[in-house]
Amino acid sequence: MDTKTFKRTLQQSDNYHRKGFGHQEQVTATLNQEYQSNLIQNIRQNNYQITRENVTIRLAEAFGFCWGVERAVAMAYETRTHFPQEKIWITNEIIHNPSVNQRLKEMNVDFIPFKEGKKDFSVVNSNEVVILPAFGASVGEMQLLNDKNCTIVDTTCPWVSKVWNSVEKHKKRSYTSIIHGKYQHEETVATSSFANIYLVVLNMEEAKYVSNYILNGGDRTEFLTKFKNAYSEGFNPDTDLERVGIANQTTMLKSETEAIGKLFEQTMMKKYNPTQLNEHFMSFNTICDATQERQDAMLNLVKEKLDLIVVIGGFNSSNTTHLQEISGEYNIPSYHIDSGDRIFVLDNKIEHKPLETDLEIKNNWLGEGEITIGVTSGASTPDKVVEDVIEKIFATKKLIN
Repeated sequence: MDTKTFKRTLQQSDNYHRKGFGHQEQVTATLNQEYQSNLIQNIRQNNYQITRENVTIRLAEAFGFCWGVERAVAMAYETRTHFPQEKIWITNEIIHNPSVNQRLKEMNVDFIPFKEGKKDFSVVNSNEVVILPAFGASVGEMQLLNDKNCTIVDTTCPWVSKVWNSVEKHKKRSYTSIIHGKYQHEETVATSSFANIYLVVLNMEEAKYVSNYILNGGDRTEFLTKFKNAYSEGFNPDTDLERVGIANQTTMLKSETEAIGKLFEQTMMKKYNPTQLNEHFMSFNTICDATQERQDAMLNLVKEKLDLIVVIGGFNSSNTTHLQEISGEYNIPSYHIDSGDRIFVLDNKIEHKPLETDLEIKNNWLGEGEITIGVTSGASTPDKVVEDVIEKIFATKKLIN
């Protein structure tokens, strides 16, 4: 399928919308009321710090809603304003934040249900309105909705679209797209749908395995088993790794994406000689600015003298998880929560999610005496949620002092 032509044709359709519906002023007022916080604004103006009694909160200097997230949420609100009576669907969570997605459900925006592990688009009728989330949607999903003559509201983040353009360039020159990401993540699913041949690598460990296979060969069956579900149909590591282009899920760790790109560049130079590098390797800068800014701010935050860090964001939010990983690298106790509801003030308990494990309860998580707490949040977290967490921290400490 010529995905580039399909996308261009779709964008020219009268049923396709990507720029909102002219209700920006009304929607902005609503979003500010529901998601902004005077407390957080005051903390920002106070050098990102607030102290009450013996508790000091240090905010990262970049956190919370990014431009792409604000845009997607605003377009979803605009869609409901513009189509007050129509049936509206969304193909996935608009962003990875439970409070925002719950708010959309309250506005009668329905989510495509899963049936036997797959999205059930049979519930969508012709001419209904369907929102594509900030992570994007696969080519197959867009084609299905277009065939149903649905009104499509595309909130895909422009940074995600930038990655798609890179993958299109790989495909045009018959390069295999090596995508740094999580193969089951909706953004990577969408990105890989624009590729002809692709392989998804999760981390540097997997990238090194692929690099070694390129240089030295290996067990083809073992390779395909190791990367099951993470490559295109008919993928053959013995022939499809001769020409590779690098792409990424925009919410992955910037440093790791860059390191993986450099690894494959060096691998191809070693395999084919530096003079032939351009015939075997392609790379474009597709690291999201917002993701990079929040990671850089976290790296600055962990250098301060902190007793612990609270990371706020959806548990399925990749960019939030990577912020927590940074605190772990600096051996600072961290607690990943998705809302203030995870803090039990009267009991001095917190329900949090450690990396790669299930939710657990930490008793007596705030001790007596002076304490300095670092706070950051993922790009899908409203300031109101951060405010709620901070207020509950203060309330808990007040009871135990």
